[in-house]
Amino acid sequence: MEPTGTKMALLSNVLAAYSFVTENPERAALYFVSGICAGLLLTLLVLVLRISCQTDCKPLQTKKPSRDSDTDGSDSDDDSDTASDLSARRHRRFERTLNMNVFTSAEELERAQRLEERERIIREIWMNGQPDIPGTRSLNRYY
Repeated sequence: MEPTGTKMALLSNVLAAYSFVTENPERAALYFVSGICAGLLLTLLVLVLRISCQTDCKPLQTKKPSRDSDTDGSDSDDDSDTASDLSARRHRRFERTLNMNVFTSAEELERAQRLEERERIIREIWMNGQPDIPGTRSLNRYY
């Protein structure tokens, strides 16, 4: 196709899109927002997959036993070692996430602790302020 025909086709498509948007603004807005949401969901999916597979998808760097000491060549032992290494790595990663501090500063940590203490006090006040209804007493009232 010649360059003039390409420019005319592009101009025609732009005018068609403009006329569609002016005739159907709600539908165009819906398509736009749907496209944004689909892009965000796809990005979130890719990030989750990347983070979860970051350690699992790396090639295993285990030392192979020398063939001199292992003459029977049992491959099932290698498979079980690989599986146990993988589960051990997953377990260590899980423990790291449990022990990791999610607060980036001491100020945020202190603020979260104060908020937690306030919520505990409010729960305690609420529980102590409940009326005594026979048959519904709970041990929570005394704590």
